[in-house]
Amino acid sequence: MDRLAGKVALISGVARGQGRSHALRLASEGVSIIGFDGLCTYDTVPYKQATQDDLDETVRLVEEAGGKIVVGRADVRERTQIAAVVDEGLAAFGSIDIVLANAGIGINSVPFWEVSQQEWDDVIDVCLTGVWHTVSAAIPSMIEAGKGGSVIMTSSASAIKAAPQLSPYIAAKTGVIGMMRSMANDLSPHKIRINCVAPTAVPTDFVLNDRLYQIFCPDIENPTVEDAAKILRGMHPLDEPWIQTQDISAAVAYLASDEARYVTGIVLPVDLGLGFAW
Repeated sequence: MDRLAGKVALISGVARGQGRSHALRLASEGVSIIGFDGLCTYDTVPYKQATQDDLDETVRLVEEAGGKIVVGRADVRERTQIAAVVDEGLAAFGSIDIVLANAGIGINSVPFWEVSQQEWDDVIDVCLTGVWHTVSAAIPSMIEAGKGGSVIMTSSASAIKAAPQLSPYIAAKTGVIGMMRSMANDLSPHKIRINCVAPTAVPTDFVLNDRLYQIFCPDIENPTVEDAAKILRGMHPLDEPWIQTQDISAAVAYLASDEARYVTGIVLPVDLGLGFAW
């Protein structure tokens, strides 16, 4: 496929999971990758975070597949760090055509009145403010280039059909949708499209941990991944517990391509039917 050949994509949270999958899918279609990851640790996040080894593996996999990639370490909470990666990528590839604001975190599952200030701040700062930082760092060069482009922000199926005990995360992911709709108006004169993908559960470290098992199995003591999978399967009309990273990457590749040249300001659920389920 050559529908994306010669384009350049900026991807946040590229070290593993969905970000790595997006990098590999776009690279397979001829896209050069500018990637970054914060490689941060958070006291409020109850699962392991990405490491330098993870980021190095993404580079290895992209290059092994014949792709081109420039990566750096940047915390989405710090726009100046993102700007430095953007500048390095522009120096290497000349332009940015696609932005994937993918980075995100989750916290422990507790009722909203038990959420600490630090938990709230961490999720909002990464999952909402970090998306704003990522897109804002890239857009000026895209406008200056005058070639249009595509921005894709990762929201969540939980912003469409909320789960309990995730209020900061759902607030952030719902905010991403509202922000995207406003940004679509700002960007349309420049022929830059902006959309959201809204995935349901994906079996990455973000989901495969005791925190999520307990959310979906509150009546089971020490629930397992099998317990959670059974509950999740029952929530999805398409009768699967979760989707795979490549399923989201396929949606991303479509939204990034000229096949979606008239698509802007929408939320594309990749959710096994969760959003319309009774």
